[in-house]
Amino acid sequence: MLSDAACKNAKPKEKIYAVTDGEGLYLEVHPNGSKYWRMKYRYGNKQKRIALGVYPEVPLKEAREKKNAARKILKSGEDPSVVKKKEKTELKEDIVNTFENIAREWLKKKKTEVADKQIKKITARLEKNVFPFLGSTPIKKISSRELLAVIRKIEERGAIVTAHIVMQYVGQIFRYAIASDCAEHDITADLKGALHSAKVVHYPHFSEKEFQEFFKNLPNLKGEELTKLALKLLILTFVRNGELRGACWSEFDFEKREWRIPAKRMKMKEQHIVHLSKQSVAVIEKIKKISLSDDFLFPNKDDISRVMSNGTLSNIFRKSGYHGKMTPHGIRATASTILNENGFKPDVIERQLAHTERNHVRASYNHAQYLSERRKMMDWWGDYVERLEGK
Repeated sequence: MLSDAACKNAKPKEKIYAVTDGEGLYLEVHPNGSKYWRMKYRYGNKQKRIALGVYPEVPLKEAREKKNAARKILKSGEDPSVVKKKEKTELKEDIVNTFENIAREWLKKKKTEVADKQIKKITARLEKNVFPFLGSTPIKKISSRELLAVIRKIEERGAIVTAHIVMQYVGQIFRYAIASDCAEHDITADLKGALHSAKVVHYPHFSEKEFQEFFKNLPNLKGEELTKLALKLLILTFVRNGELRGACWSEFDFEKREWRIPAKRMKMKEQHIVHLSKQSVAVIEKIKKISLSDDFLFPNKDDISRVMSNGTLSNIFRKSGYHGKMTPHGIRATASTILNENGFKPDVIERQLAHTERNHVRASYNHAQYLSERRKMMDWWGDYVERLEGK
């Protein structure tokens, strides 16, 4: 049996030699003075050995503990060398496959599916709410209890909706990790029902009757002429506020009466076709006469190289007494309600709204899905809006 003094006093010789301790453990002394712990053992009728560390970084007591652990593995029927290599591989994987690293891989993939603005929003939420607490943890070692503690921090500051949204992101990240063979289980499934219920917040929008009354006041709305025309086109096309404000003349084909919004400007990164009713074309003709930009339909009044500011259309509702009653996004909800009530197919309406398609089979259709029916619907909508104006 070796002693600490014997280990310390083992002097180098011309050749490598061993000082044995027992049960296969020995200290290997090299000519340059380096000393290494080794353990000899038999596995599958073969003589093998395993490295247990460098002396004196690994003292005698620790070397014996490592030897005992290796013998325990041997008794269980496994090869200590193979187990050690596996543990090393897993350690390397754990260092690489942290929650943050996997999440950022998922975000890169997500960039091909959603708009940059949305990616920035998701990233900011993860960086604020999750990465500081779980970012450096190997994703497969995160427990549902640890995740719940992180989500509870969001709830505690009263951000209930954010807590639910972040939980959804985390679930998507775990499912991506499973597909990438970096995790085995989506722990968010274990937390179903554990969060406080979130109240559903709907954008303010008009009923059909309120919509009719709104058109009576349309000429009296407070705002510049180009802003009023932007609002009118928004009503006729019910695209998203940002999609309208960024409209470029190059996107319009007036012979086909089509507005093709490129994928890079769409929320879901997919080109969207808007059929232009005759009423929409008439509004665009008016816009041509007063717009000062060769690029944008709605340039910023202070800098025509940029588009109309985000709050411009919201302000027209606020200044005209509709604050809390209607928003630019609410126009989409109003249009959807009225079109549904007038017998148009929900799938056709949803496709024209360019909503996220949750059904993978139906999502495989291209951007022209239901285009013939959508043309008829948009022409009907244009006529409907015209009737409301009393023309």
